[in-house]
Amino acid sequence: MDHFQYQNGQLMAENVPLSQIAAEVGTPVYVYSTATLERHFRVFSEAFEGLDALVCFAVKANSNLAVLKTLARAGAGADVVSLGELTRALRAGIPGDKIVFSGVGKTRGEMRAALEAGIKQFNVESEAELEALSHVAGQMGRIAPVSVRVNPDVDAKTHEKISTGKSENKFGIAWQKVDAVYARIMELENLEAVGVDLHIGSQLTDLAPFREAFERVLTLVKDLRTKGHNIQHIDLGGGLGIPYDPSAATPPQPSAYGAMVREVLQGLDCSIILEPGRMIAGNAGLLLTKMLYEKQGENRVFYILDAAMNDLSRPAMYDAYHGIVPVKEAQDSETVKADFVGPVCESSDVFAKQRETTPLEAGDLVAIKSAGAYGAVMASTYNSRPLVPEVLVSGNKYAVIRPRQSLEELLSLDDIPSWLSEED
Repeated sequence: MDHFQYQNGQLMAENVPLSQIAAEVGTPVYVYSTATLERHFRVFSEAFEGLDALVCFAVKANSNLAVLKTLARAGAGADVVSLGELTRALRAGIPGDKIVFSGVGKTRGEMRAALEAGIKQFNVESEAELEALSHVAGQMGRIAPVSVRVNPDVDAKTHEKISTGKSENKFGIAWQKVDAVYARIMELENLEAVGVDLHIGSQLTDLAPFREAFERVLTLVKDLRTKGHNIQHIDLGGGLGIPYDPSAATPPQPSAYGAMVREVLQGLDCSIILEPGRMIAGNAGLLLTKMLYEKQGENRVFYILDAAMNDLSRPAMYDAYHGIVPVKEAQDSETVKADFVGPVCESSDVFAKQRETTPLEAGDLVAIKSAGAYGAVMASTYNSRPLVPEVLVSGNKYAVIRPRQSLEELLSLDDIPSWLSEED
């Protein structure tokens, strides 16, 4: 469920007309719903009620400070993968002891900052990273809490570019090496193994791969404990999918996911960490855009929008489906098929091909749905297109939470060396 619904023929963000935001802020613009963010976090958290569970929002899904602040107030922790994300989480009011640091390429500077912030744990992804973290912690006179991210070699059966749990993926430590890695942690004075971590992929629509991976890790935890490791918790990662395409498989509800976790881990006496991102933010946001032109091709109709692949890259990068709806509700049942495309000079700048839609005209507003996760955070300035603004709605009010980048601000990031400034 989301809070983008039609009222009196107009698509609303909670109680604010999207047409009002377009008129006052311009297009393209990302629009987020506070009520949806809060509801999704609450529903996910309640699926684990009664368990010792920490829900850490995956900051990579949407790192806007206002979004993070909204979730921090709801009780969320944070899963971060860079110094920038760590700084954002702390700035938004998420305490260090509710932050986990993931990622395969942590620098020593990032390690120092995370230790200074007192984070809950590092999810270590390689033997080399383990040695580097031990060295940094030793220099600081600290003990670094670590969980080894294990690669259970489970096929999540999702898009190859968002699969992370198979043996050929770059993430995690191979199953066959896990015992030796934990033994090495025990030898290093400045590391403490506090848990086990895994994450098998993103946008999963079936619980079976989760179950298979969790059962393998359950066995691992029991084995590690017999070898003297004080495993206190399991980090189950994220990956639960959301409904993008109405014709595709419906993802499991958080309640079903929670019930499966309870069943698999019952009696283990372990706290759990969860890292949802898309599940919380995906359907809490949309990209509001305007149709510029209708172009009649040889065999198809193109609706050219003012949003482009640099603003929302998922369709170009993953062939991802996003619902596209008019802001003004259709008054009749007439439909046409059209390609929704952007103005960027790339053939892949396409949001939808041969999508059935009500007929549109130049100037009409449309909403690209389910864009609250991996939308603005993945945007670029390709074709020298400035970054678009972000808006947060709450009830009958809204605020610009990231202003539109001006062309002058974009150009100011470049610098011309003195020898090119000299007159001929």
